[in-house]
Formats: sequence, structure tokens, C-alpha cells
Amino acid sequence: MNRTWKTLLTASLMPMVLNAQAATLLVGSYTDSPSKGIYRYAFDTTTGRITPAPLQVVESVSPSWLVLSEDNRQLFAVNETPQGHVSSFAVASDGAITFVNQVSSLGDEPTHASLSQDQRYLFVGNYSVSAETGGSLVVLPVDKHGKLGPAVQQERHVPSGVNPERQAGAHVHAMVPSPDGQHVYASDLGADKVFIYRYDGASQGHPLSPAIPPAAALPPGSGPRHLVFDAKGSHAYLTLEMSAEVVVFDVQKGALVERQRLPLTERPEAAAKAAGGLHLSADGRFLYVSNRGTVNQIVVFAVGKDDGRLALVQRRSVEGDHPREFTLDPSGNFLLVANQKSNEIVVLHRDPLSGTLGEAVQTLHQPAPSDLKFIP
Repeated sequence: MNRTWKTLLTASLMPMVLNAQAATLLVGSYTDSPSKGIYRYAFDTTTGRITPAPLQVVESVSPSWLVLSEDNRQLFAVNETPQGHVSSFAVASDGAITFVNQVSSLGDEPTHASLSQDQRYLFVGNYSVSAETGGSLVVLPVDKHGKLGPAVQQERHVPSGVNPERQAGAHVHAMVPSPDGQHVYASDLGADKVFIYRYDGASQGHPLSPAIPPAAALPPGSGPRHLVFDAKGSHAYLTLEMSAEVVVFDVQKGALVERQRLPLTERPEAAAKAAGGLHLSADGRFLYVSNRGTVNQIVVFAVGKDDGRLALVQRRSVEGDHPREFTLDPSGNFLLVANQKSNEIVVLHRDPLSGTLGEAVQTLHQPAPSDLKFIP
């Protein structure tokens, strides 16, 4: 698909850019709104405030999920549209972003991506709203300049069909490598499973192969969404979107062994159950999980030092609608929420000692934000 790509720069940089405490905030968004694509802001880690105007706007079609390379010099975005694509960008030392290339994702509505530990491949999850098309995972090669190549591997899963409206087809919602780089985990909302693959970067053609066991099964109709590992790779945490739960796993030679499952809301109605993203604090002491729907909260859990089990600390309103994603800032003193449907980014103060979320520091208008990534 031919597209016109261009970079729009603001006429002048905000004074905050010169602040030694400034970090770069990248915002992905949906462009079926007034949004134009990827937004680059400066964020003051002392005050918790985002510059009112973006430093740069990079035109891209619905770049709903962003991935940064290990050195922060390459940026990848999934273009979440029918007949999906994935785009690559270069990030200059001053933060300026320029387009590199775009390739097909071989599927519809890609929603997530991640890089292999060796930075050689990008793993992409095609959600695919249509059950007839069905979701899939694809593997895209990445050269040393960040240029994407055509897909070298595509895998499809069998849906569970438990929910006839949402699980008639496979829906890959996340692709997450293990911290040691030896496995890749594909959360499939339509299959009620997390599929486990072994990764071999030296393999010619198919770097992913089914692990033993090949999957971890979740409750029928629960809808696995996003997965995150602790720093050591000993425990993993998974959101179940449709049942609004968070699952704790022990990781044993790549296998996921369920140890705990907790609800994100006490409300029983389906409209209150729409689990989203989850992130651990940098010190691993707290887990933050979003729940959308009619609840619109960030749920805070304390993480057991030895066993990784969770204990509820707080449920905090996001002060907006549909927290598609969120992130902790580099200082650990603030949590930023992308409220997609209320078109805003809300910055909440965070207490690093207790893990609790306090007052809102700022609410910034941003059309349909979907992902937030920091470059420290």
C-alpha cells in the first residue's frame, strides 16, 4: 500500500527540552480520530508535566503500538488497520524521528509487537477483528539499520469458540519474549491460550518452533491479552481481558505454571470486565493493571518478594474513558494513562514506597492515544 509519509516539526522547541530532567515521551494513536499518528513530547520527570505542544508529529496510519530498539535508535509501529502493516523509523540523537520503510503484517489489525533479544526479528500479533480472516503471529526480519524485511514466518491458532461473538476466530493480542530470549509467548484472546515458542535466531527461515509444552491453557471464555515477566524471568503476569482477571505464573523451563488468579473488579456485569495492559515497577515491588469498560481503573498490587504472588493495594480511577495503555515514567514518581475514548493523557502522581497512585498532575488533550513509550 503506497502512502505519503512526512514529518511535521514544530517551529520551536519548548524550553523544557533543555531541562536536564526531561525525557522523551512517544505516543501512538488511532488516526480514525483527528490524530495524525506518532507524537513526540518532552516530559519533565521532576514536575510530571508534558509539554503542551508536541515537539514532533510523525504522520502514520493508526500506529497503535510502539516498539523501541535496545539502543533507542530504532522505532517500530504496528499500523492497526485492515490489511495491516508495520512501519520502521530511525530515531536521531536529538530525538527526531524519520521514516525508514513499511511492510505487510500478513494479517488484519496488528495490535502488538516486540523485538527478539538479539534485535534480529520483530514478532507481530495480528488481532484480526473478523473471525473469517482470523488472527495470526508473524516474524519480520530487521537489518542493522532497522529496515524491516518481508515476513519469514506466520503461525495460526485454533480458536476456542467459547464466546461466539469474540472467540469464533483466533485473535493474537501480544507477542512477548522471555527475559533470557529463549522463548516467545503469544497471548491469543480467541483461543484462551498463551502459545509458547522456542526461539532460534540462527535458524534460516523459521526462528520460532513450538515449545514443550506448546501452550498454557486459561479458563474458557477468559480471553488472554497482555503478558509481562519479572526481571529474573521467574514469574509472569497475564491479563484476562474478558473475565477481568490477572494471573500469576511460575516460569519453569519455559512452561507457565499458574499459581494465582485474582479479579480486577468486584462488579459482576460483563460491561465492567475489560482488562488491558499491565506493567511492573522498575524495582519489581508493584504490578499495575488497567481495567476499562464501565470501570476505568488502574489496579495496584504488591508483589511477593519470593513467590511473586499478588496482594491488592489500590483501585484508582483513571479520570477518563478506556485506558488503552499506560506507563511509568523514568523517575518512577508518575504513571501516565492513555485514555483512548476520552482523548487525553492523564498523569498521576505515584508513591514509590507504597506503590499507591495519588492526585492527577496533568490532563493533556490527545486524540485517541493508544500507547506510551519513554526514551529516558
